[in-house]
Amino acid sequence: MATLKDQLIQNLIKEEHVPQNKITVVGVGAVGMACAISTLMKDLADEIALVDVIEDKLKGEMMDLQHGSLFLRTPEVVSGKDYNVTTNSRLVIITAGACQQEGESRLNLVQCNVNIFKFIIPNVVKYSPNCKLLVVSNPVDTLTYAAWKISSFPKNRVIGSGCNLDSARFCYLMGDRLGIHPLSCHGWILGEHGDSVALQTRCVFNSCYITSGSFSQDA
Repeated sequence: MATLKDQLIQNLIKEEHVPQNKITVVGVGAVGMACAISTLMKDLADEIALVDVIEDKLKGEMMDLQHGSLFLRTPEVVSGKDYNVTTNSRLVIITAGACQQEGESRLNLVQCNVNIFKFIIPNVVKYSPNCKLLVVSNPVDTLTYAAWKISSFPKNRVIGSGCNLDSARFCYLMGDRLGIHPLSCHGWILGEHGDSVALQTRCVFNSCYITSGSFSQDA
């Protein structure tokens, strides 16, 4: 039975759902799916979009996330080869790119991945002009700069993962070597996420500094 409201008010157009906190992951390899699953587990988005050029793999990864959504709070997971599925994203995480071969420097991937970015970035900007870009593809420092130039976004909206992973590994190894919890080790890898790095360390145990210093790559 129609309510009084239904009788008095007629909707002329269907209301379009606009996600308030949509996150897109471009590239559904191991790193991309780790980003997507972490986003779901931490309940960071009300919608997740996946984009990749390999449609069979993309469909399988999307179905895995959809079937597991019973245990999660993110209501919608979408995917597609076409970038219109990314519309209205607040954050776009880019993990797509050529794979590094054994013994190959990350810098050897520059030209190939810049060419890939010349396709990805304009499509992202087209459908989500107000988003922030988080670049994870390697070589991350060079590609973050390329993403900034191609997108013409303000510099505070283009972020590279930098040496975050290197620093996390370093803190774990320090803690393991010293026999203390990694949270008591404050270490940073400075430089590029690649072959040229420097170390900045500080270890704390029972509120006391037990080691502190800077080291070059040779050290």
